[in-house]
Amino acid sequence: MSDSSPLPPVRLHPEAELARDALSTPLLARAARLARWAGEDTRVDAGGGLVEEQLPAAAAHLGLTGDEAAASASEAWRVAVDTGLVEILDEEEGTVATGEDLALLSGSPQDVLGVWMTALETALADASVPDLDDLVDAMDDGGEVDFASLDWDPQAEQEFLDGVLGNLYLLTVSEDGPGDGPVPLPALAASMIVPSDMGEPTNDVLEQVSDAMMRLDDQFRVLEPVGIVEYQPVDEALMADTDEEPAAVVDETDVSRYGMVRLTPLGLYGLRSRLLEAGLTAPAVGDLADKGADTLLDGTSTFPPSAAQAETEQWLDRREPLAAARELLTAARGSDAGAPLRRLRCQQALSLVGAVAEPALRDVLDDAELGGLARVWLTERGFGDVPPPSQDMVFWLTVDTIAAQLAAEGNSEELQALVEGLAQQHGGFFAAAWRVDHPATADVLEAMGRLHPDKRVAKEARKAAFKARSQQGS
Repeated sequence: MSDSSPLPPVRLHPEAELARDALSTPLLARAARLARWAGEDTRVDAGGGLVEEQLPAAAAHLGLTGDEAAASASEAWRVAVDTGLVEILDEEEGTVATGEDLALLSGSPQDVLGVWMTALETALADASVPDLDDLVDAMDDGGEVDFASLDWDPQAEQEFLDGVLGNLYLLTVSEDGPGDGPVPLPALAASMIVPSDMGEPTNDVLEQVSDAMMRLDDQFRVLEPVGIVEYQPVDEALMADTDEEPAAVVDETDVSRYGMVRLTPLGLYGLRSRLLEAGLTAPAVGDLADKGADTLLDGTSTFPPSAAQAETEQWLDRREPLAAARELLTAARGSDAGAPLRRLRCQQALSLVGAVAEPALRDVLDDAELGGLARVWLTERGFGDVPPPSQDMVFWLTVDTIAAQLAAEGNSEELQALVEGLAQQHGGFFAAAWRVDHPATADVLEAMGRLHPDKRVAKEARKAAFKARSQQGS
């Protein structure tokens, strides 16, 4: 992902709700319980981990049973130490005490989420580490890990996981993404391995995707207890020896058997925070609610339609409708390159304002830049006594509208249909359009020449664009 282009805006749950979710995550909840359980007799080793002989008691306190009970208790203890819920008093003696940060779990939502973010970093670090047995096997006589024998690059592994989570975030917040639905693990793995311009993946690439799926299966199992994802693991029958008879008949076309993952609301919050820290532009719906209309119109210029509407609704909720309409109209003025799209966003925002905004629209009927927009708004709502627009205003509004659509959508099918309709309805459109006194006239006519499928009409548009540029002296 580029660190310059903004990501689609995310819709976050309220912080109070997210804080409750954080407190109920298995990993943080266990860490807090162990922090309250620890006492004068609790001992840690040189690395701050709970000594082995105390792990059974810790696991029992957490109600953990089975082969993984001690490992889960050890993991929860490490989180308690990393987050400051437990403080190591004496490293040589291995004594501990309740940490000052334990009180934060009873504090504000921001306090709770701050502790959870630290727990998340611990979980992410753990998810990037190979299996413990592999690490032990790779140790040399001096106790150092031979990374070469593991075929493991810690930095590359962390970057891989960060990339996967970034892609999962992007898929989740994109307008045409799965939204709250899960993402198949093969698709997520392929997003990291298969080049975007590759047609049919080669066998080598497919093998890399399969290996990546297995890595991700292990990693998402580690990350689920911290509450960042909900994960349906890969069906173990898929990993069984091919010579063995399957325990039951399985559906080979069921993609869910290959793993399904979705970001939780808490996960969206956590990943957005990390993206912001990494310097990426990751907006959230509601960020602009307390800003001026100029910031709203510019800020939502890159938003998908539904997100732009949600942001605008929050902005309007904080303002008196007539005053808001006047502020929007004032912010929509301008002859800069971003002005047409601001006016389009203004028009969309005004569609959410009721009839009370009528005086603001009537005030700009004679405005060269806003008069056409105002007439459309008043007419669509059935208001009378709306003066008809001049031909110059109609052509200016047409150029302004196409310029805005180009900025918002590029060469979309909708814009192509608009261009075809205009040329068909107005036989002399290009003969008059090149004279329109609008900064984007030449660009719009060039776009119409590019988009119109009829070669004769396209040639007329290009000729008109040339005349417009000559008139503008450019």
